[in-house]
Amino acid sequence: MKRIVQITVLAVGLMLGTASATAAPQTYKLRVDGLSCPFCAYGIEKKLGAVSGVEHVAVDIASGTVMVTTADGATLDEAVARKAVKEAGFSLRGLQPAAAPQEAGQAK
Repeated sequence: MKRIVQITVLAVGLMLGTASATAAPQTYKLRVDGLSCPFCAYGIEKKLGAVSGVEHVAVDIASGTVMVTTADGATLDEAVARKAVKEAGFSLRGLQPAAAPQEAGQAK
């Protein structure tokens, strides 16, 4: 009986750990052509911020990159990101998953 309880506790712990790992926010790095001023940044922040599941948008005009962080459990589809970027008047050159800002800070 004790063995069954131990296995059950272990299984529940693994399921909870897996659920929290998959529900974590995701961060994406978008490379966008045409960003040249704060007005551009505002426009793309507004369009990407309106995408369902997007929690935070940060634009770096100098490098032409946009960091997008989604809510827990949400993901950013490239086609959806491409459409939002195009509606803002720019071109999406690439999208790749990136380390969350706190994870990137820990790697240093």
